[in-house]
Amino acid sequence: MAWRDILDMIFSVIKTAEPVDILDILVLSYVVYVVMKLVRETRAGQLVKGIMLLFLVYIVASWIKMKAISYLMSETLNIGMIALVILFQPELRRTLEKAGYTKLGLRFSMNAGADDSIWSNAIDVICDSCVELSATSTGALIVIERQTRLGEQIDNGTVLDAIPSKELFGNIFYNKTPLHDGAVIMRDGKILAAACFLPKPQKEELINKRLGSRHRAAIGMSENSDAIVIVVSEETGAISVAENGVLKSGFTRENLHHLLVERLITSNEETPIDKVSRRIPFIKLHRKQKEKDHGQKADASLESSSGKEDGQSKSD
Repeated sequence: MAWRDILDMIFSVIKTAEPVDILDILVLSYVVYVVMKLVRETRAGQLVKGIMLLFLVYIVASWIKMKAISYLMSETLNIGMIALVILFQPELRRTLEKAGYTKLGLRFSMNAGADDSIWSNAIDVICDSCVELSATSTGALIVIERQTRLGEQIDNGTVLDAIPSKELFGNIFYNKTPLHDGAVIMRDGKILAAACFLPKPQKEELINKRLGSRHRAAIGMSENSDAIVIVVSEETGAISVAENGVLKSGFTRENLHHLLVERLITSNEETPIDKVSRRIPFIKLHRKQKEKDHGQKADASLESSSGKEDGQSKSD
């Protein structure tokens, strides 16, 4: 009988539900998911366990009428939200920073950015410089700024605002110069600053112990922004790229050039609608089919035109 009442209650709720109620549930579910993900992927997990323990103590104390403990626990829980904001301040800050840009590319910026020709020249210089630094096993750390501005990191470095060149990169990262210890930050196709210190990664204890300070700094910078970070290893000369908290190694000049062109030039030519449609499966499939049909029509028109030309040549 109890199960029947529960089922009847569920069906009555479903019948009276409106579209806005479903939207409300979906939004709430997403918020809960984000909070759980934040707790799981940061040090907040242990703090949440401690808060749950305090809440359990409060329930038990209230049940067995322990007035002093109940009063202390109630006062503690009353200021719990402020305490949570203070305790989770680093995690909340990183979450809000990431909320400033989305994976769909719908980013809002007051800066127009550099021309494609400027970035095209800068990409060639970056790739050539990385290859030369790799050949001599000279350590390097290059941060390419995108939508997220890196004012904090620029302020703790030395501002150069220089046009990039292989000679300048070689000079900066030569281990006897004062600017080699730190990162170069590029903005709008220029070397904006050098000797910049980058933030640490969120979960440094989980990173491979064989990775040095440059690789760790690259991961940390890519976690805190949408920047592309290029690392040249001082030990092996290997070229690596960090993006969105993920470090990939083994880049050649061609691979690095293709990645930078795709991220810095191709993405600028796309409109926000193109970026969204490129990531939605149905629209993506529809676009592919449309491009395929367009290609077939173009091939057919070429064949028909060539056939007419052959016929004319025969008649001639």
